[in-house]
Amino acid sequence: MKVLVINCGSSSLKYQLIDSDTEKALAAGICERIGIEDGVFKYEPAGGDKVVINKDMPDHEVAVRMVLNALADPSYGVVKSLDEIDAIGHRVVHGGEKFASSVKIDDEVIKAIEECNELAPLHNPANLIGIKACQAIMPGVPNVAVFDTAFHQTMPKKAYLYGLPIEYYDKYKIRRYGFHGTSHSYVSKRACEVIGLDPKNSKIIVCHLGGGASISAVKNGKSVDTTMGLTPLEGLIMGTRSGDIDPAIIEFIAHKENKNIDEIMNILNKNSGVYGLSGKVSSDFRDLDKASNEGNELAKQAVEVFCYNAAKYIGAYIAVMNGVDAIIFTAGLGENDHVVRKQIMSYFGYMGVKIDEENNKKRSEEVMISTPDSKVKVYIIPTNEELAIARETVALI
Repeated sequence: MKVLVINCGSSSLKYQLIDSDTEKALAAGICERIGIEDGVFKYEPAGGDKVVINKDMPDHEVAVRMVLNALADPSYGVVKSLDEIDAIGHRVVHGGEKFASSVKIDDEVIKAIEECNELAPLHNPANLIGIKACQAIMPGVPNVAVFDTAFHQTMPKKAYLYGLPIEYYDKYKIRRYGFHGTSHSYVSKRACEVIGLDPKNSKIIVCHLGGGASISAVKNGKSVDTTMGLTPLEGLIMGTRSGDIDPAIIEFIAHKENKNIDEIMNILNKNSGVYGLSGKVSSDFRDLDKASNEGNELAKQAVEVFCYNAAKYIGAYIAVMNGVDAIIFTAGLGENDHVVRKQIMSYFGYMGVKIDEENNKKRSEEVMISTPDSKVKVYIIPTNEELAIARETVALI
């Protein structure tokens, strides 16, 4: 069975065509900088040469079409036609209280996902574009939605309830849901395998760092806390998202700038984070690192604020779990930016954490970046949300 996995992020689209019998990727790639200038399309067939196309992708629909065209391309495609694809699995960020597990997509499911758009305004619409594009181009092929919120359903009430009148939870289910669940689940399980930890007796902190970023505390194989909340806006400072702020700031800016709530939310979601902190240099850390090296102090400061923010959460989750066995970096930024990893880990010298400078410079590979005598193991473990999504898709189809 061939399963196409579509993973639409806020500014990226990762994809894999997976043979479910062998769980091997027949082709894989990523569309980067969607909605940003200088877009990059990357495609790599198994055993073949990588194809890189520099082309602006104004939205996710354009990116999806590029993926499907590449898979069936006469020169470097891995299928003769799209008819060879048996099913499509989609990452969907927010299922609210409607979905506690993966589901086969039909019109009612699409409607329910749309109703959650306001809870994940940067992601659910992008996820739906991917779904609808696949339905239009490949009618009759079953589609499955795998929700980011599922893994974090094990959080206890003391972790997911907000300090609001309880009636808002009772009436509207306003609570912390958490996101990137597929990634946190896969990486925490893989960490136990790589390090040799007992999944039922382990304390792992997973740092999923990218344009969207979240950190989770995984104790004995279950998520007990995570940084994102009702929406993916809470928690860490991100690419364009503010993360945690004093709620009164919303009222303050609204009065000072004469803006309504929709305009303020647009600022918090699309014009804040390291993009806003850097004076709009970029939401991409590669651009920020380059600008920092060229002497841009705002870019340098934005990275420092991000790293400090991440370190605070890691410290909090060490307290929540009463210790930690391993700290794992994953996702685009976590797997590739040695500057960010080093800065974050510099706050944990008091715990006996020591970083191996050479290993820390490695990118996108499973490697221990702490020294052998470090009291806490620190690893890069590339996430494989696509394989996890494919498994869910096969189980349902």
